[in-house]
Amino acid sequence: MQFISTRGQAPRTSFSDVLLAGLAPDGGLYLPEHWPQISGSLKDMRYQDAAFRILSEFTRGSFSDAQLRAAIDGAYAGFDAADIAPLREIGEGRYLLELFHGPTLAFKDIALQVLGRLFSLALAKRGGRATIVAATSGDTGSAAIAALGGLPNIDVFVMHPRGRVSDVQRLQMTTCAHANVHNIALNGSFDDAQGIVKALFADKAFAGDISLTAVNSINFARIAAQCVYYFTATAALEKPVSFVVPTGNFGDIFAGEAAARMGLDVARLVIATNANDILARALNEGIYTSGASHATLSPSMDIQVASNFERALFEASGRDADWTAAAMEDFAKTRRLELPGPVLSELRERYSAFASNDEETRAAIKAVYRLTGRIIDPHTAVGVAAAMKLGKPLSPVVILSTAHPAKFPDAVTQAIGLAPPEPERLSELKNLPERQEMLDSDPVLIKRFISSRLSS
Repeated sequence: MQFISTRGQAPRTSFSDVLLAGLAPDGGLYLPEHWPQISGSLKDMRYQDAAFRILSEFTRGSFSDAQLRAAIDGAYAGFDAADIAPLREIGEGRYLLELFHGPTLAFKDIALQVLGRLFSLALAKRGGRATIVAATSGDTGSAAIAALGGLPNIDVFVMHPRGRVSDVQRLQMTTCAHANVHNIALNGSFDDAQGIVKALFADKAFAGDISLTAVNSINFARIAAQCVYYFTATAALEKPVSFVVPTGNFGDIFAGEAAARMGLDVARLVIATNANDILARALNEGIYTSGASHATLSPSMDIQVASNFERALFEASGRDADWTAAAMEDFAKTRRLELPGPVLSELRERYSAFASNDEETRAAIKAVYRLTGRIIDPHTAVGVAAAMKLGKPLSPVVILSTAHPAKFPDAVTQAIGLAPPEPERLSELKNLPERQEMLDSDPVLIKRFISSRLSS
């Protein structure tokens, strides 16, 4: 399996190189040269075996079957749910797909626990060191730290927007004691942090000197691992599904498109956004334009520039790399992209989009609790609110439940008047010391900080 860049100016490369590189050298995002087809039923298959069946299509030639199986089995050994991503019916043909049973209680664990193990293998083969820089709106940072903290020959730098993640999310990052983990509380938004990551990659001399790579969803390995639960949920329900996905950086929902391109019969992909509604506006109005980021009850989705949307645009344009590169260059300058008619039509064939505000988020948490007794987090609630706007479902509707409610106790308390039960692994964090550096959102300052830590 070979991989190409959405911008067409990077050499074809292998999965292990994609894994270690993160971003393509031309600034684009990697995708497989062709989408493999997954045939046959996955019903009654263990989640780990389904993951092997799908991931092996991408990793062949980079990792042996034994290495991949060991990485997958090790990744999911510590999950709280034996079936890894269980479905829970909430009535009227609607289901929650619980993706928060990993070590940091968020869906990012499902991909990053596998990625971390494969990353370590690939680095051992290549030799040398690697520097990972991650921008996080809350959950990617802690999941990356849980997967990579303490590993040899790897340094992990995580930037989160100061004051714009929940206390639990912050503590999951800043209480890590591993010497190879470095936390940055950025005076700015997630979009500022994401822009700095791209600027670091664009500085090819600096990126080469520190062997820079990324574990955000710009890394295709994340997308590949997230495809799996679309297949397993569909297999369990035995019919095409409409998936509703709380969406910030577009990685999780693009994994649904990837699954469809790999042969999964998907009824619909529904983009669920909060007040940061750039994606809903792009689909509904045809203009992709960013504004100021708004702080909401669902902070992991407080994003105005969705990096993975580039992958969807590339596919919707018929894999026109020249158009994609020019469009992304124009958007970087003007923060505005009018989608051509054929591209917009292709996107609308696959996606619908709905935005919900904080009031609707609280109402969704309250409604699910009243009807089922289940407590959901505010990001899942944004998905529930979008699912309700779909009307009476003609096919099963699966809402991706992306985080444990205990990570967002304030939002839950606002909605139902009581805090969610707190898992022991979270309560223990409050007694640990925090380590973080507070910096302005300036690429020069961030480069200086990274260099100082790598040289110490």
